[in-house]
Amino acid sequence: MRTIGELIRAFRESKGLLLRQVASTLEVDPSLLSKIERGDKRPTKEQVKRLAKLFETEEKELMLAYLSDRLVYEIRNEDLASEALKVAEQKIEYLKKSNVIF
Repeated sequence: MRTIGELIRAFRESKGLLLRQVASTLEVDPSLLSKIERGDKRPTKEQVKRLAKLFETEEKELMLAYLSDRLVYEIRNEDLASEALKVAEQKIEYLKKSNVIF
């Protein structure tokens, strides 16, 4: 399973784009994009959407990597992380069915 940074690098390289070219599209410094690709920084949701368009790929793939990374980085050091994710999945389904807004 690849992180959002690994996916971004793979897409960038497969398109033959330089860091500075992609960074320019995102309106960020190439060093920031490099940090995102290495996993030292995380992109914003808007940046992920812009990258999907730039790479001409389905937004869903990049968004899943982005969202799962956010969850993992938030709870990775917790002893109950795996159990908490299972409970969260159940809560999401419950809230969808109940039309509860939180």
